[in-house]
Amino acid sequence: MIKQASGGTGESYTLLGKVRGAERLFLSGRRNREADLESAVKFFLEFLRGFESLDFDGPSVTVFGSARFEEGHRYYELARELGRGLAKSGYNVITGGGPGIMEAANRGAKEAGGLSLGCNIQLPMEQEPNPYLDHFIEFEHFFIRKVMLVKYSSAFVVMPGGFGTLDEAFEVITLIQTEKLGAFPIVSMGREFWGKLADFIDGTLITEGTISSEDTRLIQPAETVDDAIMLIRQGIGAS
Repeated sequence: MIKQASGGTGESYTLLGKVRGAERLFLSGRRNREADLESAVKFFLEFLRGFESLDFDGPSVTVFGSARFEEGHRYYELARELGRGLAKSGYNVITGGGPGIMEAANRGAKEAGGLSLGCNIQLPMEQEPNPYLDHFIEFEHFFIRKVMLVKYSSAFVVMPGGFGTLDEAFEVITLIQTEKLGAFPIVSMGREFWGKLADFIDGTLITEGTISSEDTRLIQPAETVDDAIMLIRQGIGAS
């Protein structure tokens, strides 16, 4: 069972109550050793809270995607359908915990009776956890949040999104490419959205030799939710 904890307020957050803005401070430039050691302690505490909080049964799928698509948008509704399909197939659904695609996937999972989880990030904008989470944990540091989104999942779905989605997707691909992560399935959805990026990968990265053609097989496109779930099942079985 998942351990219930506060998502950003209350006693469970007191150890990290003074870290707001800590990532910006840590990345502000060279500091003295004592300041960096203090940051390292904060990293440890945030990791520890993540490990203690994300304790649940069953396989999980992380869904990446933009916070900016609202209810009614075709990608929002696709992510909602995906969340329902994953839950009905026995998967927990993990997202970044925010609005947009994240909300939609969590919403679909909750509507289907599945476990809906969020790893939220403290930001000036787009930071509020969506209302369809059974449990969420709030992070200050992007890199710790990304570790949690990867560590607890057996598969990943990349929905349309912006810089953050690209960052998350390419990090997972790189981890698998370099064998730092097992060969878990990565599925992309929204062929129309990702079409020009695919052209760039094929026409520039492969042509210039910065990646090999085999690397493109690390992420598989899916047109429908059924296709995505089939690829996930096949990939988990093969990993």
